[in-house]
Amino acid sequence: MMAVLAGFHKTLLGRLTGGTCIIGLGLLCGAAAADDPYGDWIGTLVADKGHNCPVNTPSLMQITPKHMVFAPETGALLLRGKPDKATQHYHADLMMEDANHKPLPMVFEAHPVGDTFEGIYGTPECRAHITLKRPESRAWKNFIGAD
Repeated sequence: MMAVLAGFHKTLLGRLTGGTCIIGLGLLCGAAAADDPYGDWIGTLVADKGHNCPVNTPSLMQITPKHMVFAPETGALLLRGKPDKATQHYHADLMMEDANHKPLPMVFEAHPVGDTFEGIYGTPECRAHITLKRPESRAWKNFIGAD
């Protein structure tokens, strides 16, 4: 049964439903983020401590087999990294300089949890967490295979 469920998201019906299926009497299943991490993920950061956290609008994480990007508040700053699907390690960072010419690191770490990613964003002034989900438009991309 598990093999059937694991392979469902690769079928036409799985693509049409975004990897979510209904079997029997309402049993729902979805493509796990660990199995299918590639593509766009969106969520809004929630401040844990500090100030100047980018929490006002959604943030975006994009994962490809060789690259990943995290854009806080979907803005101009891009934290870049190299994903490691085998170890489920998703890390991106950006090193800038502040007004006093001191290093200003920005770091993002994420890991899959079910059909979402849980992440932590940090700078010297802010620490925030985020739950990232597939965008609503994902079902159409699944259908045409344009990830």
